[in-house]
Amino acid sequence: MKERLKKRLEFLYKGERFAIIMFIPPALLIPYAYPDLQLYSLLSFWTSFFLLEFILIQGTYYWYSKWKRLTTEEKSITPVRTIKHLKKLKPINISIIIFSIIMFLIDLYIHYPFLPVKGLLLSGFILLFAFLEFINYFYVQLSYDNRSDLRYLIKTKKLKRSCLNQDFKHFYRRGIK
Repeated sequence: MKERLKKRLEFLYKGERFAIIMFIPPALLIPYAYPDLQLYSLLSFWTSFFLLEFILIQGTYYWYSKWKRLTTEEKSITPVRTIKHLKKLKPINISIIIFSIIMFLIDLYIHYPFLPVKGLLLSGFILLFAFLEFINYFYVQLSYDNRSDLRYLIKTKKLKRSCLNQDFKHFYRRGIK
């Protein structure tokens, strides 16, 4: 059972790390390849992209710390330091989400009436994806990619509380803040 969990945690942290790395080249090259998107001039594109990368970094850190502890200490409980760190980052994430929405509105205002619609749609998609990643980590699990998760979803017809959210609740009950 521990070996399966180790492999799962390793898969999760390496997958998030891979996503962080793989999103950077398109973000830097798409504006050159498709200048009509006007991405370099869109504040919403850059803030949304930063938010997405920032949340993926947190996800990588979370899964890596769980994997590392299980590998080195044979304990599956998330390190307290990790939980405290991510708890402090939660309001920062919310602030960046709000800031990204404001930048999107500013882009609409600045570029009106000649809106770069395709660039704004791409920026909006990235912001939505980042927001869903935030929800997936800090509130409810949105990705169900294994049999156990799918069985739970079918049986209960409810979304699971995210692992990080469960850790927050667990540590809160133990009085760790």
